[in-house]
Amino acid sequence: MSSNSAKKIDGTAIAKSIRDNVASRIQVLKTNHPRFQPQLVIIQAGERPDSSAYVRMKAKAAQEVGIQYRHVALPAEATVEEVVETVKTLNNDDAVSGILVQLPLGEHVTAEGERKVTEAVKPEKDVDGFHAYNIGHLSSRASDPLFSPCTPTAVIRLLESSGQSISGANAVVLGRSDIVGSPVASMLRNRDATVTQCHSRTKNIEAIVKNSDIVVSAIGKAELVKGSWIKPGAVVIDVGINYIPDSSKKSGQRLVGDVEYSSAAEVASYITPVPGGVGPMTVAILMENTLKSAERLWELSHERKVQSLPLNILEKVPSDIEIAMGQTPKPITQLAQEIGLSPDELESYGKYKAKVELSVLDRLAHRTDGKYIVVAGITPTPLGEGKSTTTIGLAQALGAELGRPAFACVRQPSQGPTFGIKGGAAGGGYSQVIPMDEFNLHLTGDIHAVTAANNLLAAALDARIFHEATQSDKALYSRLVPTKKGKREFAPLMFKRLRKLGIDKTNPNELTPEEITKFARLDIDPETITWNRVLDTNDRFLRKITIGRNPTEQGHEREAGFDIAVASECMAVLALATSLEDMKHRLGAMVVATSKQGEPVTADDVGVTGALTVLMKDAIKPNLMQTLQGTPVFVHAGPFANIAHGNSSILADRVALKLAGTEEGDSSDRVGYVLTEGGFGADMGMEKFCNIKCRVSGLKPDATIIVATTRALKMHGGGPDVTPGKPLHETYTKEDLVTLKEGCKNLVQHIKNSRKFGIKVIVAINQFASDSAAELALVRDESLAGGADAAVVSNHWAEGGKGARALAEAVITTCEGPSNFDFLYDLNLPIEEKITIISKEIYGADGIELSDLARQQVETYTRQGYAGLPICMAKTQYSFSHDPKLKGVPSGFTIPIRSVRLSAGAGFLYPILGDMQTMPGLGTRPGFWEVGVDEVGRVVGLF
Repeated sequence: MSSNSAKKIDGTAIAKSIRDNVASRIQVLKTNHPRFQPQLVIIQAGERPDSSAYVRMKAKAAQEVGIQYRHVALPAEATVEEVVETVKTLNNDDAVSGILVQLPLGEHVTAEGERKVTEAVKPEKDVDGFHAYNIGHLSSRASDPLFSPCTPTAVIRLLESSGQSISGANAVVLGRSDIVGSPVASMLRNRDATVTQCHSRTKNIEAIVKNSDIVVSAIGKAELVKGSWIKPGAVVIDVGINYIPDSSKKSGQRLVGDVEYSSAAEVASYITPVPGGVGPMTVAILMENTLKSAERLWELSHERKVQSLPLNILEKVPSDIEIAMGQTPKPITQLAQEIGLSPDELESYGKYKAKVELSVLDRLAHRTDGKYIVVAGITPTPLGEGKSTTTIGLAQALGAELGRPAFACVRQPSQGPTFGIKGGAAGGGYSQVIPMDEFNLHLTGDIHAVTAANNLLAAALDARIFHEATQSDKALYSRLVPTKKGKREFAPLMFKRLRKLGIDKTNPNELTPEEITKFARLDIDPETITWNRVLDTNDRFLRKITIGRNPTEQGHEREAGFDIAVASECMAVLALATSLEDMKHRLGAMVVATSKQGEPVTADDVGVTGALTVLMKDAIKPNLMQTLQGTPVFVHAGPFANIAHGNSSILADRVALKLAGTEEGDSSDRVGYVLTEGGFGADMGMEKFCNIKCRVSGLKPDATIIVATTRALKMHGGGPDVTPGKPLHETYTKEDLVTLKEGCKNLVQHIKNSRKFGIKVIVAINQFASDSAAELALVRDESLAGGADAAVVSNHWAEGGKGARALAEAVITTCEGPSNFDFLYDLNLPIEEKITIISKEIYGADGIELSDLARQQVETYTRQGYAGLPICMAKTQYSFSHDPKLKGVPSGFTIPIRSVRLSAGAGFLYPILGDMQTMPGLGTRPGFWEVGVDEVGRVVGLF
């Protein structure tokens, strides 16, 4: 053969083609998905010149193709553990597509240490292809690696470019390194070549090479393989990088391969040069692998595929706790991964519940929110409407049955009702939150945190009154601002009070005697204290108590009381906070009493704001749980639906909306749904959701779901009273279309009320086994005639998500298009006018009547600057009116406003329409009689 017979395989040209293709694909992806951005991170320990040269070469290639590049430089003496920690951080960074650890790490790092480092890289980001997972899959004919090592892949690509058939060919691989030799041998075998792998102890290497159609050399010995070794027409791929002396070169040396190019080129059909062969290809394949990783991770981050749990549906539906205990939940870490949370955003509390870090809101800030739906109900009755059950069943239908991202957001139940009569709030039948016992009991301790914060403020308040009454101004000031190590300083929170008092001084020693008195004395009027202690137990004997009776309190007694923990303003603050800083501000603004001069006294004035925030800093993180079918549920906050707004937290809704959200380039069928539950009927929970919660959050609901049952509607239609423990009247168990139609007026009024907020309305008819087809059809027809966009019968209690499939489909259809949400009233209107608007528009009243006390309070709040707050009506949930006995749609009544109270921290005024009991009592036969644990420690008898 002539010296020109061998064709040079131009690795430089092929590498450029690969890089161009990578750059083009990145550009197309970024056009469709502007946030798509591959990122390669190279970790380098020390500054070895050869390693630095390789790093610069990879960085340049990344820049050329549009891959973001980051260099993590570690000291040369970095330990294996330090490198591994760096790798772990990058593993959890969603922005990072590929991680490459530049080897060697240093003389102090052994081969075992290097193996630990390379295997610390997640296989999904191992663009170098060195992880044992990828190498192992490369060696198996039954599987494919996520990434093949760059240099071996380059070898195969160069071979394929020659046109030489690999299948059936005899191939020899010179070298057995884990980086090149062994992977190349595996890849050739997988392509059906007959492979011989040679190493330093192999005999008759020349004869083996002479018999080979393909020669791959990666032994690191300069020009070892001569042309005389090569079989005529063979393809030669030279991976070697060796330097030999050459005085003609400026550096005094020349780069050559393992193959003597000049002689081999005379025999081979194709040959790669050194340089210009495998080298540039290796870098190009690294770029290709990085893009491949970015594409895969992008798809995974958008997949949000929740693996549903199967339900064992029985015709005779067992008790709630039997169903709940019969289902094995997914590990909460698995669910978190499925919905798109990163490990750093999850704080597990046991196996099946966790808190979610608020940092997820920053990470997903670019997303457009999912669809936002508030679940409300008709006016409640003792027969129940199944609002919680519907919320959970619908979430199961959307998520598990239809495969859409779906989140339920519900309040955490108080333990008072759990052990009283009402029971928990986990849903029911085959539509529940699990583990049900954990949901209904301590959960993650949020209510306990609220209790601790509330009671610290109560203790601080009474202690301050005591100390002001027993000390002189000078002594009080000296103790409030003590001298420490010869220096006297105000605590940071004290500057807030100084500004409030108009004192523009920062040195405690500069205050005048008059300023000291103003600063040191809150001068609280004990008769105006509104801050009670709280306990998460129904205890009627704590409603009114006398405190300070011990002799140590020197006769400073006063009447006080306890509320149930969820009635605390701290709970309302938790539910309405939009960030940790916002919660701190709201806690500090809480008014606990009035001074004798008529000024509001706040938690800031008492000096306890920072401590309250510390006690509640973990409580602000939403709690993640799951339904019986394994779909996600956020359980967070539980404010009263009477004296507070009765909705779960803004933050839980925001996190869910981002996780259910979409971004530019996503198709419309990727949008998810967030179902957030409002307490009691739509006249309370939904109205307060719209006028209070949505004002604070800035979120706009797309629809409201009003849950109704034929039984409850019959009660509103004039059905007989229901007595607990006695059989239901046949009106409720047999067909009665006349009573039902009259009761539907209540439902229609809720539909009309919802329409006043500009949102779409879906009626969920929660089916009972005794409902007749005619009754269900009547409710549906009356709903549609009354203005509902859809009305669907749902049997989720007995069938789980499958039973709510039609309802879910109606939700998807109805929520298409933008929201036309608007508020019912302008905040700038006078307090009395805002109360009147709610009373007339939502309750159907003729007007309101303020008591003398209420009028005086309205004037006081207006003078103090609180007139611009929204209104949170504190009334009975059992009627549109103030009278619980008035069912259906009462008319011709005037709302009496007994008093108006302030929740300055939560940010609303609440008019009192009747006797509001903020500490429930226990009945003769409370629910706790049934509760216990079995022989293996499982909770029994909870419901």
